[in-house]
Amino acid sequence: MHIKHVALACASASKADTFYANLLGLTKSEPKILPLDLSRAIFNIDSELVMINYRDENVHFEIFVPGSGGGNSRQIAHTCLRVDDLEVFLEKCRGLNIDVSRIPKGDKNLIFIKDFDGNLFEIKSG
Repeated sequence: MHIKHVALACASASKADTFYANLLGLTKSEPKILPLDLSRAIFNIDSELVMINYRDENVHFEIFVPGSGGGNSRQIAHTCLRVDDLEVFLEKCRGLNIDVSRIPKGDKNLIFIKDFDGNLFEIKSG
């Protein structure tokens, strides 16, 4: 298992740029918009979210900038884990009574789980 990315919320894109690009020296991607339907399904937030990736060869942060609909870092913050065998991992989740959320995105599903304290994890395979 490997950490694929860590997602956090920042109050503004300029503050995110100052910290992640200027201080940490990470490369910034063009901002993308997380559509309202995915924002609701994943984070229970009623607004689109601006998402900016900052990365280098070892580190990847997904930074979300909440729109006018609000949202807080607790709702958005998550860690994305890459597992070797997705089906084995999901079966283990079911055996431990951990709910698995499958959220449609185009022709695939995003997969999220929460630990017993409500911390959010996105699960990817390969």
